[in-house]
Amino acid sequence: MRMLDVKLMRDLWRLRGHVVAVALVVASGVALLVMSLSALTSLSATTDAYYQRQGFAEVFAGLKRAPERLATRIGAIPGVQTVETRITAFATVDMEGISEPVTARLVSLPAAGREPLLNRPVLRAGRMVDAGRDDEAILHAPFAEANGLTLGDGLRILMNGKLREVRVVGLALSPEYVYAIAPGGLMPDDRRFGVIWMAREALAAAYDMDGAFNDVSLSLLHGVPPEGVIARLDPLLERYGGTGAVAREDQASNWFLQNELAQLRTMATILPTIFLVVAAFLTNAVLARLIATERREISLLKAFGYSNAAVGWHYAKLALAMALLGVLLGWVLGAGLGRYNTELYSDFFRFPFLHYGPSGAEFAISAVVALGSALAGAASAVGRAVALPPAEAMRPPAPAGFRATLVPEGLARRLDTPTRIVLRQIARTPLRSLVTVAGVSLAVAVLVTALQWGDAIALMVRSQFSDSQRQDMIIAFHELRADRARHDLSRLPGVMSVEPMRIVRADLRAGAHLHRGALTGLPRDAWLQAIHDVGGWTLPVPPGGVVIGSALAAKLGVSPGDRISVEVLEGAHPRFSIEVAAVFETWIEMPAVFALDRLNREMGDPPAFDQAGLLVDPKVQDALFETLREIPGVSAVVVKRHAVATMFETLGETILIFTSFFVVFACALAAGVIYNAARIALSERARELATLRVLGFTRWEISYILIGETALLVLVGLPLGCLVGWGLAMLIAEAFATELYRVPLTVLPPTFGTAVMIVLAASIGSAALVRRRLDRLDLIAVLKTRE
Repeated sequence: MRMLDVKLMRDLWRLRGHVVAVALVVASGVALLVMSLSALTSLSATTDAYYQRQGFAEVFAGLKRAPERLATRIGAIPGVQTVETRITAFATVDMEGISEPVTARLVSLPAAGREPLLNRPVLRAGRMVDAGRDDEAILHAPFAEANGLTLGDGLRILMNGKLREVRVVGLALSPEYVYAIAPGGLMPDDRRFGVIWMAREALAAAYDMDGAFNDVSLSLLHGVPPEGVIARLDPLLERYGGTGAVAREDQASNWFLQNELAQLRTMATILPTIFLVVAAFLTNAVLARLIATERREISLLKAFGYSNAAVGWHYAKLALAMALLGVLLGWVLGAGLGRYNTELYSDFFRFPFLHYGPSGAEFAISAVVALGSALAGAASAVGRAVALPPAEAMRPPAPAGFRATLVPEGLARRLDTPTRIVLRQIARTPLRSLVTVAGVSLAVAVLVTALQWGDAIALMVRSQFSDSQRQDMIIAFHELRADRARHDLSRLPGVMSVEPMRIVRADLRAGAHLHRGALTGLPRDAWLQAIHDVGGWTLPVPPGGVVIGSALAAKLGVSPGDRISVEVLEGAHPRFSIEVAAVFETWIEMPAVFALDRLNREMGDPPAFDQAGLLVDPKVQDALFETLREIPGVSAVVVKRHAVATMFETLGETILIFTSFFVVFACALAAGVIYNAARIALSERARELATLRVLGFTRWEISYILIGETALLVLVGLPLGCLVGWGLAMLIAEAFATELYRVPLTVLPPTFGTAVMIVLAASIGSAALVRRRLDRLDLIAVLKTRE
């Protein structure tokens, strides 16, 4: 080995504590980056393979009823490759062990036992239904698992007012229902909502669809944009009750999945940067200290003929070696976490297979970024080594100049000697002190950012399900119900109050801005479904205008007083213009609320509704559920308490895993910073501390001098970290905002307290390790060393 390489290996072993501290921080950043990018790569590859293999459609459209011959005209639209017509319907399932009605989406399979051309289910068990059999069904596998159903079990389904007995012959997954969500739901609830595939003949007979369809899916020729096809498809379906076609990117299941992938990209961008920036500063601190103590060695190297480039490259290699150790550790950790994270997502989104195969780019990117940050951090220290003339390097460095501490002189006189020494040392090394404070504050910030998700979700749920939705349940119907049906609902067992509502799909347009969403019609005296602003106030339903969410207002570029154009995608597809009466802040979805009576007039209908919110006496709720099972035309029953429980259960597990990752990484960050700072202080001041010990200072007093400096910097970094954490949480909240939800920026005091205590515990552990080395200090050996 070359002499400089021998020296490099000896330096790495001698500085092994510093090396490990830096490597842990680098490993945390690399692991986060590899975990996020590998999960993103694998999920994207799994999604693409799944969609392609099962023929996931590119355009979806629903309608009331159209003759089968219309499929030929749809197929003639330029750019259309494949047309698949189906019959779909929502139905109620009578499930043992569940008191409330269970909602299912019925989907037809092609006649004569033909395999679907598009959106093909993947059988996990059993077989496809026999052609012509009206008593066989295939269940969505998660729905069957959640309810303990297996092959051969029977189900009772209320189809178009008639109770039908079917037998389970297969369990399947589908690319169309990767994220299976009930109408009006926010999270999958596999126990109370499922997908059931049946023979087309069975659904045609049950819903009077012989020779007709009410759902169509299209695949397109390669490179054909869906917008042009949708523009031609909607007019064709309008006379048949079309509700507006959507492209694959707006299909509900795929939309949820793509939003999760976008959030993974955000995580891969923001959080690893924090760790790698701190690693750069730690590398600089270690090299700066090493170069300061090796001035004589540097002068001898240059005197023996080593060039400035050779000396600079030697110390640069030291920085790269520390970072490389972290990169290797981060690769192993990141690959394991990436696979674990991918499996979590695949379970959550219900893929039939998992393609975990990192492309290698994530490892290369993480290595380049980590090694680049190490070199950037080492640049100034290496520059000093290169610029040091041999003659100057032979002399010991000039003693640090005396400067007054930041403490006023009068107060300083009242302090004991060890405390004055601590304050003086901090004043002498402001840059290193700043790095320690920054590292501690960033560790706290990472924890605050992770832990605040629990606060945010709790606030979102309270705002959505307590302040806005005050009803106990919502009943949805297949068809419009006349206003007098309210009185029938009010006579059901346990119903204390009924509030009708109507939701219609609509295009909202302002200038060049378009949003395909929905209009919600509420009574003017609505109170069960309130227009609640997250600021704490409730807005009335305006008699003539529309109240919209702030996210929708931003998308359309409108404010109160502006007018927006509405094209309803149902019924006669009326078009009208309305004024924006008010804008309110909401964290979930992009609502547009309209007066129910005016919505019915614009639709050309008498007073009617298609959903109703119910306030129910919980003592007789089971009797109400029993009655609802027998009411024809009920498409869904959403019970608020179950929706809340499902949301907390689903997000709670995800948040627990997410925060566990970051607790470990933040502890590594805090421990690396604290250990590095204390070890540098010990190596610099070992002779001074040994002298004080010989002069009569006790072991605890010199420990206080060494650890007290670090402890004071930690105490400064803790509140600063809380402030930085607030800012980082704000940044992530803005980056994670989607049309479905915006993360509220809220951090409760217990969250700050938890983050502070975790970092404090990691700091104490690191300081204890250095304290042990101080206790084992060989006073004679230290005092024999030359300055």
